[in-house]
Amino acid sequence: MAMKSESVNFIGALGDSLAARVDRPLGPTRGYALFAHCFTCSKDLAAARRIATGLADRGIAVFRFDFTGLGHSDGEFANTTFASNVEDLVAAADWMRANLQAPSILVGHSLGGAAVLAAAHSVPEIKGVATIGAPFDPLHVAHNLGDGIEMVERDGEADVTIGGRTFRVKRAFLDDLKSHNQDERIRTLRRDLLVFHAPLDQTVGIDNATKIFVTAKHPKSFVSLDKADHLLTRPADAAYVAAVLAGWAERFLPSVAADGLKAGSGEVLVADAGEGLFPQTVLMGPHRTRADEPESVGGTDTGGSPYDYLAAALGACTNMTLKMYASRKGWDLKDLRCVVTHSKVHAEDCAECETKEGKVDRLVRTLSFGGDFTSEERQKLLEIADKCPVHRTLHSEIEILTEVAEG
Repeated sequence: MAMKSESVNFIGALGDSLAARVDRPLGPTRGYALFAHCFTCSKDLAAARRIATGLADRGIAVFRFDFTGLGHSDGEFANTTFASNVEDLVAAADWMRANLQAPSILVGHSLGGAAVLAAAHSVPEIKGVATIGAPFDPLHVAHNLGDGIEMVERDGEADVTIGGRTFRVKRAFLDDLKSHNQDERIRTLRRDLLVFHAPLDQTVGIDNATKIFVTAKHPKSFVSLDKADHLLTRPADAAYVAAVLAGWAERFLPSVAADGLKAGSGEVLVADAGEGLFPQTVLMGPHRTRADEPESVGGTDTGGSPYDYLAAALGACTNMTLKMYASRKGWDLKDLRCVVTHSKVHAEDCAECETKEGKVDRLVRTLSFGGDFTSEERQKLLEIADKCPVHRTLHSEIEILTEVAEG
């Protein structure tokens, strides 16, 4: 999982403390998405987690939270309405603007999709809105109440069972659902719109996606989630949504983070990531990765250790050298792998070492490969491995010069 996750709290529309989670990329953050979960669900629904992970892997941070009275958030679900859910979303965006960065993307699943279509008008920084299995009309959610609707209408409030759990619902909730002009909101959205829907969705029919798409003005896109269910229970479906979302967002999110880091040709730049004692951002020309230390020594384990990179340099150089040699020889070298481990051993245990006291570094390189080779050819490959440039550098006299850059 290439992201770091943090729990936070903010005050929702009804004055309650709402539980949220911020999922950030390990590398540069291109922008923030605000995610709204489905009716009576929570931010920790498997699909929400998987989509957040997929977006973070692609440089998009995700803020997801539990609506008032749900999940780990305070407050009473019975006091909420669709309007208060929309206001919770706006409150979340306000908190993000003040403490992180205002969201550029709103993503809503099921009723959360209807909510983000409404909330977008109150968050000026929003550039794109994406819905997943969303109803065209918020009133659609009333069918989840079943026979409970009659009790709510008759008694003013009642306990209803939804997804095996019991919720207290008041008449104000139903009255509010009837009061929203979602048609107008969609027609005047004025943001990029991406509509995901499963043709076989048994909870929110595909006709809802049709109405949303037809009502919206361009730019708009529709993606069919073939064979998916309403909750995207298959991991592959949620991963697909995240991949398409990230690709769609390419048009209005910066391609790289605005951290100003750039390594010149032939340079490796290592910059402190500003996330504690050990994490570092590593740039190898245009390529970006991370370095860190394991948790066992006080790190956060968000990247390879310095010695991991040393081992990686030896392993990569070994494989490249062997591939080049085999190609010149016309040998069919298959499935080449090089495993490198690093340790420190007592000098007295190293027969070929010049150092005879204390400890010395030991790199153990284990090669595996396929192909039809004679014992002599296999031995030759072992000899060639010892001639890779990094291997020879590690065995040669090395001069390291350190200087402080001016300015």
